[in-house]
Amino acid sequence: MSSLMRDFDAGLAPYAAHSAQSRGRTHAEPGPGSRSEYQRDRDRIIHSTAFRRLEYKTQVFINHEGDLFRTRLTHSIEVAQIGRTLARSLRLNEDLVEATALAHDLGHTPFGHVGQDVLNECMKDFGGFEHNLQSLRVVDHLEEHYGAFDGLNLTFETREGILKHCSLNNARQLGDLGQRFIERSQPSLEAQLTNLADEIAYNNHDIDDGLRSGLITMAQMEEVELFARLHREVEARYPGLPGRRALYETIRLMITAMTADLVDTSAGLIAEAAPATIDDVRAAPPLIRFSDAMRAETVALKRFLYANLYRHFQVNRMRVKASRIVRELFEAFLADPVLLPGDYQVQGDPHKQARKIADYIAGMTDRYAIREHRRIFSLDHF
Repeated sequence: MSSLMRDFDAGLAPYAAHSAQSRGRTHAEPGPGSRSEYQRDRDRIIHSTAFRRLEYKTQVFINHEGDLFRTRLTHSIEVAQIGRTLARSLRLNEDLVEATALAHDLGHTPFGHVGQDVLNECMKDFGGFEHNLQSLRVVDHLEEHYGAFDGLNLTFETREGILKHCSLNNARQLGDLGQRFIERSQPSLEAQLTNLADEIAYNNHDIDDGLRSGLITMAQMEEVELFARLHREVEARYPGLPGRRALYETIRLMITAMTADLVDTSAGLIAEAAPATIDDVRAAPPLIRFSDAMRAETVALKRFLYANLYRHFQVNRMRVKASRIVRELFEAFLADPVLLPGDYQVQGDPHKQARKIADYIAGMTDRYAIREHRRIFSLDHF
C-alpha cells in the first residue's frame, strides 16, 4: 500500500469502504496514481457520455417545460452533495458515495419513471427492463471510451452501490455482484447511505419544483406535518419573509432535519452492531436508516407528492404522451430493425435485438426521443 493511498483512507471508520482494500475491477489496471480508486471511478463517470445526457432527462417535468426544473443531472449532483455530507459525519468514504451518487441514474430512460415502466412492459418477453440494472450495463458495457475494455471498468464497490435493486433471475447472472440479492445480505454502508441521500434529495426538490410549477400550493403543503411544522418555524424566525425565500428556508430545514435524524439513528445502529470490517457490515441488517418517527413523516410526504404532484392531471397528460412515444418507438424498431442505426442492428437473435433497442431508447434524452418519434411517424419528416 502506498503512503498516498493510506492518506486517502486516513480517518475512515474500520468498517468503511477503504480504497486500498477494494475488491478491484473486472479488468486489471495500473494504480490510479494521485487519485484513490473511487476518485478514479468518479472521474470516469463525470466524463462519460451517459452522464452528459442526464442534463436532458426528466425528473418530474419534461426538460423543455422550464429552465429551472430539476433534471437527472442536477438531481444526481444534489444526491452527491447530500451523500458526501452524510458520509463525512459517519466517517465513511466520501469519494465512493460521490461516485455512486453520480452514476446511480445513468441507465434511466427518458421521461422519468413512466419511460422505465413502459420499456419494462415492452421488454416483458425479452427479460424485462430495470433501470438500476441498465445503469450497471452502461458502466460495464455500453460506454466506449477505452481501448482495453468496454464500459468504464469501475470498482466492485461503486458497481455494488449502483445496483440498488435487482430481480433474483438477473442477480443469478451477475456473479459476485448479484450474490447479496440471493443471500439477502447488505451492501457497503456507503451504498446504503447513497440510497437514502437519493430519497432526501428527490423528496425535497420535488416540493420546490411542484410549487414552482403551480401544480401544488403552499396551502396544500400545510397538510404535510413535517413541512407545516418547519414552515411555522421559519415564519416565527423571519416574520414577513417573502414566499419564495420562506420556501427555500423551509426546504433547507427539512433537509437538515432528515440528514441529522439519519446520522443520529445510523450512528446508534452502527455502535450497537459494532462491525469491525466491511464484511461485518454485509452480514448485518441495514445500518443506515431514519428513525421510526422520521420514516413515518417521509412516507407521509411521499404519499402526498404521489397523490397531488405525480398524479396531477397535467403530469398525467405528459405521462400518457411519453408512454406513447416510448412504446411506439420500441414497436417500430422491433418490427423493422433497419430503422435503427447500424450499431444497434442484430441479425438472427430477437432477444439480443430487443435488448439493443432497449439500450437505444434508454440512452435517449427527452427531446431526442420526441424528435426520433417525429422522424419516424410524422408525415412532415421525409
